[in-house]
Amino acid sequence: MALSRQPPGIAAAKDEVVTRTAKSGRAVFLDRDGVLVIPEIRDGRSYAPRSLETFRLYPEAAPSLARLKAAGYLLVVVTNQPDIGNGLVSADTVNEMHRRLSRALPVDRIEMCPHSQSEACHCRKPKPGMLLDAARRCGIDLADSVMVGDRRGDVEAGHAAGCRTVFIDLDYVSELKPASPDYTVRSIAEATDVILGPMQKTGARGCVA
Repeated sequence: MALSRQPPGIAAAKDEVVTRTAKSGRAVFLDRDGVLVIPEIRDGRSYAPRSLETFRLYPEAAPSLARLKAAGYLLVVVTNQPDIGNGLVSADTVNEMHRRLSRALPVDRIEMCPHSQSEACHCRKPKPGMLLDAARRCGIDLADSVMVGDRRGDVEAGHAAGCRTVFIDLDYVSELKPASPDYTVRSIAEATDVILGPMQKTGARGCVA
Protein backbone atom coordinates (compact mmCIF):
# COMPACT_ATOMS: atom_id res chain seq x y z
CA MET A 1 0.00 0.00 0.00
CA ALA A 2 2.98 2.23 -0.41
CA LEU A 3 3.97 4.50 -3.19
CA SER A 4 7.77 4.26 -3.11
CA ARG A 5 9.82 6.67 -5.16
CA GLN A 6 13.07 4.75 -5.12
CA PRO A 7 16.34 6.70 -5.19
CA PRO A 8 18.92 5.78 -7.82
CA GLY A 9 21.14 2.83 -6.99
CA ILE A 10 18.85 1.25 -4.39
CA ALA A 11 17.43 -2.21 -5.01
CA ALA A 12 13.90 -1.94 -3.65
CA ALA A 13 10.68 -3.85 -3.46
CA LYS A 14 8.18 -3.37 -6.25
CA ASP A 15 6.18 -0.15 -5.83
CA GLU A 16 2.70 -0.71 -4.50
CA VAL A 17 -0.22 1.65 -4.92
CA VAL A 18 -3.62 0.81 -3.49
CA THR A 19 -6.49 3.26 -3.27
CA ARG A 20 -9.54 1.87 -1.55
CA THR A 21 -11.71 4.89 -2.16
CA ALA A 22 -11.76 6.08 -5.76
CA LYS A 23 -12.73 9.70 -5.25
CA SER A 24 -13.22 11.97 -2.29
CA GLY A 25 -13.65 15.70 -2.09
CA ARG A 26 -11.69 16.03 1.14
CA ALA A 27 -8.89 14.19 2.86
CA VAL A 28 -6.92 14.02 6.05
CA PHE A 29 -3.22 13.71 5.26
CA LEU A 30 -1.35 11.98 8.07
CA ASP A 31 2.34 11.85 8.81
CA ARG A 32 3.37 8.36 9.90
CA ASP A 33 5.91 8.45 12.74
CA GLY A 34 4.75 10.42 15.77
CA VAL A 35 1.16 10.51 14.48
CA LEU A 36 0.21 6.88 13.82
CA VAL A 37 3.43 5.05 14.67
CA ILE A 38 5.28 5.37 17.97
CA PRO A 39 8.65 6.98 17.13
CA GLU A 40 12.02 6.34 18.69
CA ILE A 41 13.23 9.37 20.67
CA ARG A 42 16.97 9.96 20.84
CA ASP A 43 18.59 13.16 22.10
CA GLY A 44 15.31 15.03 21.95
CA ARG A 45 14.61 14.10 18.31
CA SER A 46 12.12 11.75 16.70
CA TYR A 47 13.27 8.83 14.55
CA ALA A 48 11.38 6.23 12.55
CA PRO A 49 11.62 2.63 13.76
CA ARG A 50 14.08 0.63 11.67
CA SER A 51 12.88 -2.89 12.39
CA LEU A 52 9.59 -4.73 12.31
CA GLU A 53 10.11 -5.62 15.97
CA THR A 54 10.04 -1.95 17.00
CA PHE A 55 7.23 -0.92 14.63
CA ARG A 56 4.21 -0.16 16.87
CA LEU A 57 1.05 1.85 16.33
CA TYR A 58 -0.44 4.21 18.88
CA PRO A 59 -3.44 2.46 20.50
CA GLU A 60 -5.68 5.44 19.72
CA ALA A 61 -4.78 5.46 16.01
CA ALA A 62 -7.34 2.85 14.88
CA PRO A 63 -10.42 4.32 16.62
CA SER A 64 -9.42 7.85 15.64
CA LEU A 65 -9.05 6.99 11.96
CA ALA A 66 -12.28 5.01 12.04
CA ARG A 67 -14.06 8.19 13.16
CA LEU A 68 -12.48 10.22 10.35
CA LYS A 69 -13.39 7.54 7.80
CA ALA A 70 -16.98 7.45 9.06
CA ALA A 71 -17.16 11.23 8.58
CA GLY A 72 -16.30 10.80 4.91
CA TYR A 73 -12.62 11.73 4.81
CA LEU A 74 -10.13 10.03 2.53
CA LEU A 75 -7.16 9.03 4.70
CA VAL A 76 -3.74 9.45 3.09
CA VAL A 77 -0.45 8.75 4.89
CA VAL A 78 2.40 10.98 3.64
CA THR A 79 5.75 9.96 5.08
CA ASN A 80 9.42 10.81 4.63
CA GLN A 81 11.55 7.69 5.04
CA PRO A 82 15.11 8.90 4.39
CA ASP A 83 16.57 5.86 6.17
CA ILE A 84 15.97 4.00 2.89
CA GLY A 85 18.00 6.49 0.89
CA ASN A 86 20.66 6.55 3.59
CA GLY A 87 20.99 2.75 3.54
CA LEU A 88 19.84 2.28 7.14
CA VAL A 89 16.74 0.20 6.39
CA SER A 90 15.60 -1.72 3.34
CA ALA A 91 12.64 -0.74 1.20
CA ASP A 92 11.28 -4.27 1.72
CA THR A 93 11.19 -3.70 5.49
CA VAL A 94 9.42 -0.36 5.15
CA ASN A 95 6.92 -1.80 2.69
CA GLU A 96 6.15 -4.59 5.16
CA MET A 97 5.61 -1.93 7.84
CA HIS A 98 3.13 -0.28 5.52
CA ARG A 99 1.34 -3.54 4.83
CA ARG A 100 0.92 -4.01 8.57
CA LEU A 101 -0.24 -0.43 8.97
CA SER A 102 -2.80 -0.80 6.19
CA ARG A 103 -4.16 -3.98 7.73
CA ALA A 104 -4.58 -2.34 11.14
CA LEU A 105 -5.84 1.10 10.06
CA PRO A 106 -8.48 2.22 7.53
CA VAL A 107 -6.06 4.23 5.41
CA ASP A 108 -6.83 4.65 1.71
CA ARG A 109 -3.38 5.44 0.41
CA ILE A 110 0.24 5.67 1.51
CA GLU A 111 2.60 8.10 -0.20
CA MET A 112 6.27 7.66 0.70
CA CYS A 113 9.42 9.62 -0.06
CA PRO A 114 12.43 7.27 0.32
CA HIS A 115 15.05 9.83 -0.65
CA SER A 116 17.88 10.98 1.58
CA GLN A 117 17.90 14.51 2.98
CA SER A 118 20.47 15.61 0.41
CA GLU A 119 18.54 14.59 -2.70
CA ALA A 120 16.69 17.26 -4.65
CA CYS A 121 13.40 15.39 -4.91
CA HIS A 122 9.99 17.05 -5.16
CA CYS A 123 8.34 14.70 -2.67
CA ARG A 124 10.23 15.14 0.60
CA LYS A 125 8.35 17.27 3.11
CA PRO A 126 8.34 20.26 3.68
CA LYS A 127 7.78 20.23 -0.08
CA PRO A 128 4.13 19.41 -0.88
CA GLY A 129 4.81 16.88 -3.63
CA MET A 130 3.23 13.85 -1.94
CA LEU A 131 0.07 15.80 -1.09
CA LEU A 132 -0.22 17.22 -4.60
CA ASP A 133 0.30 13.80 -6.19
CA ALA A 134 -2.37 12.19 -4.02
CA ALA A 135 -4.77 15.06 -4.70
CA ARG A 136 -4.31 14.67 -8.44
CA ARG A 137 -4.81 10.91 -8.39
CA CYS A 138 -7.75 10.85 -5.98
CA GLY A 139 -9.66 14.02 -6.81
CA ILE A 140 -8.98 15.65 -3.46
CA ASP A 141 -9.98 19.25 -2.72
CA LEU A 142 -6.88 20.47 -0.91
CA ALA A 143 -8.58 23.59 0.44
CA ASP A 144 -11.10 21.34 2.19
CA SER A 145 -8.43 18.97 3.52
CA VAL A 146 -6.23 18.79 6.60
CA MET A 147 -2.58 17.87 7.18
CA VAL A 148 -1.76 16.29 10.56
CA GLY A 149 1.86 16.00 11.64
CA ASP A 150 4.26 16.15 14.55
CA ARG A 151 7.05 18.17 12.91
CA ARG A 152 7.61 21.55 11.38
CA GLY A 153 8.01 20.09 7.89
CA ASP A 154 4.57 18.46 8.04
CA VAL A 155 2.87 21.75 8.77
CA GLU A 156 4.88 23.57 6.12
CA ALA A 157 3.98 20.94 3.52
CA GLY A 158 0.31 21.27 4.44
CA HIS A 159 0.41 25.03 4.10
CA ALA A 160 2.26 24.79 0.77
CA ALA A 161 -0.44 22.46 -0.55
CA GLY A 162 -3.22 24.79 0.57
CA CYS A 163 -4.49 22.60 3.42
CA ARG A 164 -5.39 23.47 6.96
CA THR A 165 -2.99 22.00 9.51
CA VAL A 166 -2.99 20.29 12.89
CA PHE A 167 0.32 20.02 14.75
CA ILE A 168 0.75 17.19 17.26
CA ASP A 169 3.21 18.62 19.78
CA LEU A 170 5.29 15.83 21.34
CA ASP A 171 7.81 18.24 22.89
CA TYR A 172 10.82 17.36 20.76
CA VAL A 173 13.38 19.50 22.55
CA SER A 174 15.91 19.44 19.70
CA GLU A 175 13.52 20.39 16.90
CA LEU A 176 11.96 23.70 15.92
CA LYS A 177 8.19 23.87 16.21
CA PRO A 178 6.07 25.12 13.31
CA ALA A 179 5.28 28.81 13.26
CA SER A 180 1.56 28.82 12.56
CA PRO A 181 -0.40 25.57 12.59
CA ASP A 182 -4.16 26.04 12.58
CA TYR A 183 -4.42 23.88 15.70
CA THR A 184 -1.94 22.41 18.18
CA VAL A 185 -2.86 19.18 19.99
CA ARG A 186 -1.13 16.35 21.83
CA SER A 187 -2.26 13.17 20.03
CA ILE A 188 -4.06 11.75 17.01
CA ALA A 189 -7.16 11.39 19.21
CA GLU A 190 -7.14 15.13 19.98
CA ALA A 191 -6.43 15.91 16.33
CA THR A 192 -9.52 13.91 15.36
CA ASP A 193 -11.64 15.79 17.90
CA VAL A 194 -10.50 19.09 16.36
CA ILE A 195 -11.04 17.99 12.76
CA LEU A 196 -14.54 16.70 13.46
CA GLY A 197 -15.39 19.57 15.80
CA PRO A 198 -14.33 23.21 15.51
CA MET A 199 -12.27 22.80 12.35
CA GLN A 200 -15.05 21.08 10.41
CA LYS A 201 -17.67 23.55 11.57
CA THR A 202 -15.85 26.84 11.25
CA GLY A 203 -12.35 26.38 9.88
CA ALA A 204 -11.16 28.68 12.65
CA ARG A 205 -7.70 28.53 14.16
CA GLY A 206 -7.12 27.54 17.74
CA CYS A 207 -5.16 25.45 20.21
CA VAL A 208 -5.93 22.40 22.28
CA ALA A 209 -3.53 22.21 25.23
